[in-house]
Amino acid sequence: MTKRGSRPARSQREPLPGEIRVLVASAFVIALGYGIVAPVLPAYARSFDVGVAAASLVVSAFAFFRLVFAPGGGALIARLGERPVYLTGLGIVAASSLATAFAQSYTQLLVLRGLGGLGSTMFTVSAMALLVRLAPPTMRGRVTSAWASTFLIGGMLGPVLGGSLAQFGLRAPFVVYAGALVLAALAVGFRLSGARLRPAPDAPPRPVMPVREALSHRTYRAALVSAFANGWCNFGVRVAVLPQLAVAITGATWAAGVSLAVAAAATAVALQAAGRLTDRIGRRPLVLAGLGVTAVGLVALGTSTTLWVLLPLAAVSGLGAGLVNPGQQAAVADVVGNERTGGTVLSTFQMCQDAGAILGPVLTGVVADHAGFGPAYALTALVSALAIGPWLRAPETRPLVDGSEPAG
Repeated sequence: MTKRGSRPARSQREPLPGEIRVLVASAFVIALGYGIVAPVLPAYARSFDVGVAAASLVVSAFAFFRLVFAPGGGALIARLGERPVYLTGLGIVAASSLATAFAQSYTQLLVLRGLGGLGSTMFTVSAMALLVRLAPPTMRGRVTSAWASTFLIGGMLGPVLGGSLAQFGLRAPFVVYAGALVLAALAVGFRLSGARLRPAPDAPPRPVMPVREALSHRTYRAALVSAFANGWCNFGVRVAVLPQLAVAITGATWAAGVSLAVAAAATAVALQAAGRLTDRIGRRPLVLAGLGVTAVGLVALGTSTTLWVLLPLAAVSGLGAGLVNPGQQAAVADVVGNERTGGTVLSTFQMCQDAGAILGPVLTGVVADHAGFGPAYALTALVSALAIGPWLRAPETRPLVDGSEPAG
């Protein structure tokens, strides 16, 4: 039996299975396409003569449909299998993106972009199910790392390409995004023709952790709060409002893509260290540091008057996001443990993050419309700062050196 913390040498030398490589490559293409449309989407919405709040609502609509359809996506996978759901989800988002490129009104744009959230839930959940099913036990760490890294790299490169494509018109990135999704669907469709997530017939079912039991753990409650704050600040306001601030300061559409890329790059750098540190010194210190850094970076970001001030501050907020994510996700996994399943517990955590991504851009956009970007970013910083409180009272959940759970 391999001891905790040891690394089987053989698994480090073996290449990833071909099915995993296809899924990782597809993740890169999907993230690249999503990043292409991210910087131009608010400006595209503003082209229909709407304000900051209405433009931000287009971003929130995508997250809202993801949130609402999350339970249905899981049921479809159980009924149909992950591969059909994955391919159908990609097809829905591709069709939505292509139709968005030809929207004739703000209402059409809002509806079409929102419908893409349905497909996004389908392929996101089914892709993770495929990774769990296909990854060899000795390679799960490598597979997870490869998946997260390629998704983040695609998200970093996408905004830069999206800003460049904007010179051909604000509709062009959506056409490119649709094409990228079709390519990903073709690759997965041909390569994973027989992959299905089905438990072994003779495998005993693992006991299920109910949400009520998880809510009795202070660390899980703290993780729900920080997930909401993380969704608000990094998946909502960063994507929807930061590009608008960059364009307002410079008057150039390309600045939106650069600002998003800088923040994402800083997140990538922080993730490399935070992933190791959260296993070495604990979950709480990383989450607390990340929430604090995020709050400081965001409140300063709202005072930016030039691009050369905005970009370093965007990087600071990105560092905070990279510190928060590994710690809070590891803490939720600690609460669930390896001996039980916690699908509803994990989906509740994800739904809190999606809820923050929905409310953040809208409320921040309303404040920006009426009081300016400074107060809007101060509000966002306050959300991150308030999430520190529950974590100060939460017990540490990092397993002890001998692999046992900490007391409490």
